[in-house]
Amino acid sequence: MRKRFDRVVVFGQIAQDLAVQVGDLPSPDDSTTVAELRWLLGGKGANQAVGLSQLGAEVAAVGVVGDDSTGAKLLDLLRRDGIDVCGVSRRGATATLIDVVDAAARRMLLEHAPSASLLTVEDVDAAAGVAQRAEAVCLQAQQPGEALTAAAALAHRNDLIVALDGAPGSESTDELLAASDILRADAAETELLVGFPVNSMPSGQEACRALLARGPSVVAVEVAGAGDLVGWRDGTTLRPHDDAEAVRDRTGAGDAFFVGLVRGLGRGRSVERAADLAARCAASTVTRLGGRPDLRNLVEA
Repeated sequence: MRKRFDRVVVFGQIAQDLAVQVGDLPSPDDSTTVAELRWLLGGKGANQAVGLSQLGAEVAAVGVVGDDSTGAKLLDLLRRDGIDVCGVSRRGATATLIDVVDAAARRMLLEHAPSASLLTVEDVDAAAGVAQRAEAVCLQAQQPGEALTAAAALAHRNDLIVALDGAPGSESTDELLAASDILRADAAETELLVGFPVNSMPSGQEACRALLARGPSVVAVEVAGAGDLVGWRDGTTLRPHDDAEAVRDRTGAGDAFFVGLVRGLGRGRSVERAADLAARCAASTVTRLGGRPDLRNLVEA
Protein backbone atom coordinates (compact mmCIF):
# COMPACT_ATOMS: atom_id res chain seq x y z
CA MET A 1 0.00 0.00 0.00
CA ARG A 2 1.21 3.51 -0.79
CA LYS A 3 2.77 5.05 2.33
CA ARG A 4 0.71 8.24 2.34
CA PHE A 5 -2.41 9.71 0.71
CA ASP A 6 -4.10 13.00 1.52
CA ARG A 7 -6.62 13.60 -1.30
CA VAL A 8 -9.72 11.41 -1.01
CA VAL A 9 -12.97 11.04 -2.96
CA VAL A 10 -15.93 9.58 -1.04
CA PHE A 11 -18.62 7.77 -3.06
CA GLY A 12 -21.75 7.41 -0.92
CA GLN A 13 -25.06 8.63 0.43
CA ILE A 14 -25.78 12.28 1.15
CA ALA A 15 -28.94 12.82 3.15
CA GLN A 16 -30.82 15.06 5.52
CA ASP A 17 -30.66 13.62 9.04
CA LEU A 18 -33.15 14.16 11.81
CA ALA A 19 -31.72 12.95 15.14
CA VAL A 20 -34.33 12.60 17.89
CA GLN A 21 -33.66 11.97 21.60
CA VAL A 22 -36.45 10.42 23.67
CA GLY A 23 -36.65 8.94 27.15
CA ASP A 24 -38.03 5.60 25.95
CA LEU A 25 -38.72 4.28 22.47
CA PRO A 26 -42.51 4.23 22.03
CA SER A 27 -44.45 1.00 21.61
CA PRO A 28 -46.77 0.60 18.59
CA ASP A 29 -49.79 2.93 18.87
CA ASP A 30 -48.08 4.78 21.73
CA SER A 31 -46.44 8.21 21.90
CA THR A 32 -43.53 9.76 23.73
CA THR A 33 -42.04 13.18 24.44
CA VAL A 34 -39.05 14.37 22.42
CA ALA A 35 -36.27 15.72 24.63
CA GLU A 36 -34.05 16.99 21.79
CA LEU A 37 -33.97 17.00 18.02
CA ARG A 38 -31.31 18.05 15.54
CA TRP A 39 -31.46 18.52 11.77
CA LEU A 40 -28.07 17.59 10.31
CA LEU A 41 -26.17 16.98 7.12
CA GLY A 42 -25.98 13.19 7.10
CA GLY A 43 -25.83 9.93 5.22
CA LYS A 44 -22.82 7.62 5.40
CA GLY A 45 -21.04 9.26 2.49
CA ALA A 46 -21.43 12.77 3.88
CA ASN A 47 -20.46 11.74 7.42
CA GLN A 48 -17.32 10.05 6.12
CA ALA A 49 -16.41 13.01 3.91
CA VAL A 50 -16.84 15.43 6.83
CA GLY A 51 -14.81 13.24 9.19
CA LEU A 52 -11.93 12.91 6.74
CA SER A 53 -11.92 16.65 6.18
CA GLN A 54 -11.90 17.30 9.94
CA LEU A 55 -8.85 15.02 10.18
CA GLY A 56 -6.98 17.08 7.61
CA ALA A 57 -7.63 15.32 4.31
CA GLU A 58 -8.56 17.12 1.11
CA VAL A 59 -11.98 15.62 0.32
CA ALA A 60 -14.44 15.50 -2.57
CA ALA A 61 -17.90 13.92 -2.36
CA VAL A 62 -19.61 11.95 -5.11
CA GLY A 63 -23.26 11.36 -4.34
CA VAL A 64 -26.78 12.57 -5.06
CA VAL A 65 -28.93 15.26 -3.47
CA GLY A 66 -32.41 16.28 -4.51
CA ASP A 67 -33.27 18.93 -7.03
CA ASP A 68 -35.06 20.73 -4.19
CA SER A 69 -34.40 23.29 -1.48
CA THR A 70 -33.13 20.60 0.89
CA GLY A 71 -30.57 19.45 -1.67
CA ALA A 72 -29.36 23.02 -2.11
CA LYS A 73 -29.00 23.37 1.66
CA LEU A 74 -26.99 20.15 1.96
CA LEU A 75 -24.63 21.27 -0.80
CA ASP A 76 -24.06 24.50 1.10
CA LEU A 77 -23.36 22.57 4.30
CA LEU A 78 -20.86 20.34 2.51
CA ARG A 79 -19.06 23.39 1.18
CA ARG A 80 -18.94 24.89 4.68
CA ASP A 81 -17.27 21.68 5.83
CA GLY A 82 -14.60 22.15 3.17
CA ILE A 83 -15.87 19.41 0.86
CA ASP A 84 -15.53 19.66 -2.93
CA VAL A 85 -19.06 19.08 -4.31
CA CYS A 86 -18.23 19.10 -8.04
CA GLY A 87 -19.06 15.37 -8.17
CA VAL A 88 -22.48 15.66 -6.51
CA SER A 89 -25.47 15.09 -8.83
CA ARG A 90 -28.91 16.63 -8.34
CA ARG A 91 -32.21 14.95 -9.12
CA GLY A 92 -35.48 13.91 -7.53
CA ALA A 93 -36.04 14.28 -3.78
CA THR A 94 -33.31 14.36 -1.14
CA ALA A 95 -32.94 11.25 1.02
CA THR A 96 -34.02 11.66 4.64
CA LEU A 97 -32.90 9.60 7.64
CA ILE A 98 -34.64 9.74 11.04
CA ASP A 99 -32.57 8.45 13.96
CA VAL A 100 -34.59 7.95 17.17
CA VAL A 101 -32.50 7.22 20.27
CA ASP A 102 -33.61 6.56 23.85
CA ALA A 103 -31.84 7.20 27.15
CA ALA A 104 -30.22 3.75 27.03
CA ALA A 105 -28.74 4.44 23.57
CA ARG A 106 -31.15 2.01 21.94
CA ARG A 107 -32.10 3.34 18.53
CA MET A 108 -34.54 3.08 15.70
CA LEU A 109 -33.65 4.23 12.16
CA LEU A 110 -36.28 5.31 9.63
CA GLU A 111 -34.94 5.78 6.13
CA HIS A 112 -36.47 7.40 3.07
CA ALA A 113 -33.99 6.87 0.24
CA PRO A 114 -35.72 7.20 -3.15
CA SER A 115 -34.10 5.22 -5.96
CA ALA A 116 -33.13 8.48 -7.62
CA SER A 117 -30.94 9.29 -4.57
CA LEU A 118 -28.67 6.30 -5.26
CA LEU A 119 -25.48 6.51 -7.29
CA THR A 120 -25.48 5.35 -10.89
CA VAL A 121 -22.70 4.40 -13.30
CA GLU A 122 -23.37 7.69 -15.07
CA ASP A 123 -22.76 9.59 -11.81
CA VAL A 124 -19.45 7.79 -11.41
CA ASP A 125 -18.41 8.48 -14.99
CA ALA A 126 -19.26 12.17 -14.55
CA ALA A 127 -16.92 12.28 -11.55
CA ALA A 128 -13.90 11.01 -13.48
CA GLY A 129 -12.20 14.40 -13.34
CA VAL A 130 -12.65 14.55 -9.57
CA ALA A 131 -11.04 11.13 -9.15
CA GLN A 132 -8.08 12.09 -11.32
CA ARG A 133 -7.14 14.71 -8.72
CA ALA A 134 -7.28 12.20 -5.83
CA GLU A 135 -5.00 9.59 -4.31
CA ALA A 136 -7.66 7.38 -2.71
CA VAL A 137 -11.37 6.63 -2.90
CA CYS A 138 -13.82 5.51 -0.20
CA LEU A 139 -16.73 3.37 -1.35
CA GLN A 140 -19.93 2.96 0.67
CA ALA A 141 -21.12 -0.59 0.03
CA GLN A 142 -24.82 0.26 0.50
CA GLN A 143 -24.80 1.91 -2.93
CA PRO A 144 -25.73 -0.13 -6.05
CA GLY A 145 -23.12 -2.71 -7.04
CA GLU A 146 -22.76 -1.54 -10.62
CA ALA A 147 -21.94 1.99 -9.46
CA LEU A 148 -19.41 0.70 -6.93
CA THR A 149 -17.66 -1.53 -9.46
CA ALA A 150 -17.51 1.42 -11.87
CA ALA A 151 -15.95 3.53 -9.10
CA ALA A 152 -13.44 0.77 -8.30
CA ALA A 153 -12.53 0.54 -11.99
CA LEU A 154 -12.10 4.31 -12.12
CA ALA A 155 -9.80 4.10 -9.10
CA HIS A 156 -7.81 1.30 -10.72
CA ARG A 157 -7.31 3.31 -13.92
CA ASN A 158 -5.93 6.18 -11.86
CA ASP A 159 -3.84 4.00 -9.52
CA LEU A 160 -5.77 5.06 -6.42
CA ILE A 161 -6.05 3.39 -3.01
CA VAL A 162 -9.53 1.87 -2.52
CA ALA A 163 -11.19 1.76 0.91
CA LEU A 164 -14.48 -0.16 1.10
CA ASP A 165 -16.98 0.25 3.93
CA GLY A 166 -19.56 -2.52 4.41
CA ALA A 167 -20.66 -5.64 2.55
CA PRO A 168 -21.56 -5.09 -1.11
CA GLY A 169 -24.28 -7.06 -2.87
CA SER A 170 -23.37 -10.66 -3.69
CA GLU A 171 -23.10 -9.98 -7.41
CA SER A 172 -20.22 -7.55 -6.87
CA THR A 173 -18.60 -8.86 -3.66
CA ASP A 174 -15.63 -10.73 -5.14
CA GLU A 175 -14.77 -7.98 -7.62
CA LEU A 176 -14.91 -5.23 -5.00
CA LEU A 177 -12.93 -7.13 -2.38
CA ALA A 178 -10.25 -7.90 -4.95
CA ALA A 179 -10.09 -4.20 -5.86
CA SER A 180 -9.92 -2.95 -2.26
CA ASP A 181 -6.86 -2.10 -0.19
CA ILE A 182 -8.77 -1.34 3.05
CA LEU A 183 -12.04 -2.93 4.25
CA ARG A 184 -14.25 -2.25 7.27
CA ALA A 185 -17.38 -4.24 8.15
CA ASP A 186 -19.62 -4.46 11.19
CA ALA A 187 -20.55 -7.85 12.69
CA ALA A 188 -23.59 -8.43 10.47
CA GLU A 189 -21.72 -7.34 7.33
CA THR A 190 -18.74 -9.51 8.21
CA GLU A 191 -21.00 -12.54 8.61
CA LEU A 192 -22.43 -11.87 5.15
CA LEU A 193 -18.92 -11.71 3.72
CA VAL A 194 -17.42 -14.78 5.40
CA GLY A 195 -20.48 -16.97 6.01
CA PHE A 196 -20.14 -17.44 9.77
CA PRO A 197 -20.90 -15.31 12.87
CA VAL A 198 -18.07 -13.25 14.28
CA ASN A 199 -18.65 -13.32 18.04
CA SER A 200 -15.28 -14.31 19.51
CA MET A 201 -11.62 -13.54 19.02
CA PRO A 202 -10.93 -16.85 17.20
CA SER A 203 -13.82 -16.26 14.78
CA GLY A 204 -12.70 -12.65 14.31
CA GLN A 205 -9.17 -13.73 13.48
CA GLU A 206 -10.51 -16.36 11.09
CA ALA A 207 -12.65 -13.70 9.41
CA CYS A 208 -9.64 -11.40 9.04
CA ARG A 209 -7.59 -14.15 7.42
CA ALA A 210 -10.42 -15.03 5.04
CA LEU A 211 -10.96 -11.42 3.97
CA LEU A 212 -7.26 -10.62 3.60
CA ALA A 213 -6.97 -13.60 1.25
CA ARG A 214 -9.61 -12.02 -1.02
CA GLY A 215 -7.72 -8.81 -1.73
CA PRO A 216 -7.47 -6.11 0.97
CA SER A 217 -4.19 -5.33 2.74
CA VAL A 218 -5.91 -4.13 5.93
CA VAL A 219 -9.30 -5.25 7.25
CA ALA A 220 -11.35 -4.17 10.27
CA VAL A 221 -14.19 -6.40 11.45
CA GLU A 222 -16.50 -5.95 14.40
CA VAL A 223 -16.40 -8.80 16.90
CA ALA A 224 -19.84 -8.81 18.54
CA GLY A 225 -19.57 -7.95 22.22
CA ALA A 226 -15.82 -7.32 22.09
CA GLY A 227 -14.83 -4.49 19.77
CA ASP A 228 -13.20 -3.90 16.41
CA LEU A 229 -10.49 -6.28 15.26
CA VAL A 230 -8.04 -4.87 12.73
CA GLY A 231 -6.04 -7.38 10.71
CA TRP A 232 -3.17 -7.20 8.25
CA ARG A 233 -0.57 -9.57 6.87
CA ASP A 234 1.56 -9.59 10.03
CA GLY A 235 -1.09 -9.77 12.72
CA THR A 236 -4.27 -8.48 14.34
CA THR A 237 -5.06 -5.89 17.02
CA LEU A 238 -8.31 -5.44 18.94
CA ARG A 239 -9.78 -2.08 19.90
CA PRO A 240 -12.53 -2.66 22.52
CA HIS A 241 -15.71 -0.64 22.32
CA ASP A 242 -15.92 2.34 24.66
CA ASP A 243 -17.59 2.20 28.08
CA ALA A 244 -21.34 1.94 27.50
CA GLU A 245 -21.98 4.64 30.12
CA ALA A 246 -20.34 7.20 27.82
CA VAL A 247 -22.50 6.25 24.82
CA ARG A 248 -25.36 8.54 23.89
CA ASP A 249 -25.98 7.47 20.26
CA ARG A 250 -24.14 4.73 18.36
CA THR A 251 -25.20 6.18 15.01
CA GLY A 252 -22.09 6.98 12.97
CA ALA A 253 -19.67 4.98 15.13
CA GLY A 254 -18.76 2.67 12.26
CA ASP A 255 -18.33 5.57 9.85
CA ALA A 256 -16.04 7.32 12.34
CA PHE A 257 -13.96 4.17 12.88
CA PHE A 258 -13.61 3.76 9.11
CA VAL A 259 -12.60 7.41 8.71
CA GLY A 260 -9.98 7.18 11.44
CA LEU A 261 -8.50 4.00 9.99
CA VAL A 262 -8.35 5.42 6.47
CA ARG A 263 -6.88 8.72 7.61
CA GLY A 264 -4.33 7.08 9.90
CA LEU A 265 -3.10 4.84 7.10
CA GLY A 266 -3.21 7.77 4.69
CA ARG A 267 -0.88 9.71 6.97
CA GLY A 268 1.62 6.85 6.80
CA ARG A 269 0.94 5.55 10.32
CA SER A 270 1.41 1.92 11.30
CA VAL A 271 -1.72 -0.23 11.34
CA GLU A 272 -1.70 -0.20 15.15
CA ARG A 273 -1.56 3.59 15.31
CA ALA A 274 -4.22 3.90 12.61
CA ALA A 275 -6.41 1.54 14.69
CA ASP A 276 -5.84 3.76 17.74
CA LEU A 277 -7.04 6.81 15.80
CA ALA A 278 -10.04 4.87 14.48
CA ALA A 279 -11.07 3.85 17.99
CA ARG A 280 -10.75 7.42 19.28
CA CYS A 281 -12.86 8.70 16.38
CA ALA A 282 -15.63 6.18 17.12
CA ALA A 283 -15.51 6.85 20.87
CA SER A 284 -15.83 10.58 20.26
CA THR A 285 -18.78 10.24 17.89
CA VAL A 286 -20.98 8.06 20.13
CA THR A 287 -21.00 10.68 22.88
CA ARG A 288 -23.19 13.02 20.76
CA LEU A 289 -26.70 12.82 19.31
CA GLY A 290 -26.65 12.07 15.58
CA GLY A 291 -24.07 10.56 13.28
CA ARG A 292 -22.22 13.75 12.36
CA PRO A 293 -18.62 13.52 13.62
CA ASP A 294 -16.56 16.21 15.30
CA LEU A 295 -12.99 14.94 15.02
CA ARG A 296 -11.06 18.19 14.77
CA ASN A 297 -9.44 17.73 18.18
CA LEU A 298 -8.05 14.37 17.00
CA VAL A 299 -6.24 15.63 13.90
CA GLU A 300 -2.80 15.35 15.55
CA ALA A 301 -3.61 12.15 17.46
